[in-house]
Amino acid sequence: MARALAALRFLLGGFFALTGAAKLSQLSSPVSERMKALFVQFTEVFPLKLFGYQPDPVNYQTTVGWLELLAGLLLILGPQMLQEISNFILTLLMMGAIFTLASLKESLNTCIPAIVCLGLLLLLDICQSLTQTKKMVSYSRKKTHAFRAPWKTLQAM
Repeated sequence: MARALAALRFLLGGFFALTGAAKLSQLSSPVSERMKALFVQFTEVFPLKLFGYQPDPVNYQTTVGWLELLAGLLLILGPQMLQEISNFILTLLMMGAIFTLASLKESLNTCIPAIVCLGLLLLLDICQSLTQTKKMVSYSRKKTHAFRAPWKTLQAM
């Protein structure tokens, strides 16, 4: 189970690190131009627009790129606590991506990658929580001899 979780964490972290790097690269390729055009659309349905805040599309793309890159790397290389934080950040990003695509009334085919990534992130989080719970239960079931001696001395009196 631990190897499967490590493999899933490595694959998800690598995927997000690569997609974040792609958002940060300022190449003049058709893919980069298409991504810039998408972020212009994404800013039109930004959730905080209701409160009067609408980000600049380039800054929005850069922020999402850095978040994905750093959270993906921390998911692979970070300690347990930073892995959990990066999983949470990536989960929020995927929920935002699904909200954005649904607000733009995109087809289900366009939403599937974000939905799959969200599902895998939630699966990783649930499985890690279950393995931590299992470790805690096994630690509490171990017999400790340090507390047994004082009780025996009280019974002997």
